[in-house]
Amino acid sequence: MNKREKIPTTKRWVVKIGSALLTNDGKGLDAAAIAGWVQQMAQLRNQGIEIVLVSSGAVAAGMRRLGWNSRPTEIHQLQAAAAVGQMSLIQTYEVEFQRYGLLTAQVLLDHDDLSSRQRYLNARSTLKTLVNLRVIPVINENDTVVTDEIRFGDNDTLGALVANLIDADLLVILTDQKGMYDSDPRSNPDAKLLSEIAADDPSLEKMASGGGALGRGGMITKVRAARVAARSGADTIIVGGRIENALWRIAAGEDLGTFLWAAQQPQAARKRWLSGHLQTRGTLVLDDGAVRVLRDQGKSLLPIGVKEVRGDFTRGDMVICIDSTGKEIARGLVNYHADEAKKIIGKPTHQIAEILGYQDDKELVHRDNLVIS
Repeated sequence: MNKREKIPTTKRWVVKIGSALLTNDGKGLDAAAIAGWVQQMAQLRNQGIEIVLVSSGAVAAGMRRLGWNSRPTEIHQLQAAAAVGQMSLIQTYEVEFQRYGLLTAQVLLDHDDLSSRQRYLNARSTLKTLVNLRVIPVINENDTVVTDEIRFGDNDTLGALVANLIDADLLVILTDQKGMYDSDPRSNPDAKLLSEIAADDPSLEKMASGGGALGRGGMITKVRAARVAARSGADTIIVGGRIENALWRIAAGEDLGTFLWAAQQPQAARKRWLSGHLQTRGTLVLDDGAVRVLRDQGKSLLPIGVKEVRGDFTRGDMVICIDSTGKEIARGLVNYHADEAKKIIGKPTHQIAEILGYQDDKELVHRDNLVIS
């Protein structure tokens, strides 16, 4: 069976565009190319595909505006270039998306935002809210302040982490190559384009090559990003950004680029990821009704179904849910601090704001962040 057949049924994409494409190999932001990608993404959004954009290019764009011909090595110069370039980058996207009646939102993240469970939940909630509002989040690494990511990070990996974060169906990595080859096409004219292969295929790393002068990654980072995306069940396509109407044609199921498919379905993969959180910070004792709802109906855990809170945890920590006999029912990422949870347990959702003075979430643990034991 052709694994690409499911692409036309996907509903949520993360699209990552690299520096070499955005800056036309260092010549400044390629406004015409950006306009083309935005047109495609806008049409996909209007067809019902939710789009989250991960865009490189801030440092490269800043270098151009500052008149620098080569990428600096001093960290503060890189930070300055990122700060200058981010302004023009986000402005360009905003103007182009407005042509199609779509709002954009700038979101700057670093890897710590996605490794801290509390910040993970905050970022997830914000991005999902933006998507539900038909806003296009434009995400980049926060290069202005994060020194390690400027030296070692890459937006291929960030794109994959965002795919995990929002439960994306597909990660599309637009690059300056047509896709991934079995060897480097720049040095081997007989290199063959790979059509589709499992993201966890052990032969992939041997076939991947190094990055270019502007980007910090290369094909090897794209392979690794595909494997990260696959943790939550997202498939990945590596495809040439300069191929005419590449995004539309991918959505239609055309055989473009290289399709790296995930071994597990998204929900099963995400539950497996959650169950791997071995360190728990607290316990929620459920009433019989909540136990039945979690086990039999697959719903979220609401405060009204909790009888007791044990332990000292913060928002985003992993907690265990047990029944009245002490048997573990589930575990998941909690949406409130322990002292807040103690105040709202046994209460209906509409009283949360009145009790706490605010309401982050109506669920104590959302079903997307819950795995049955």
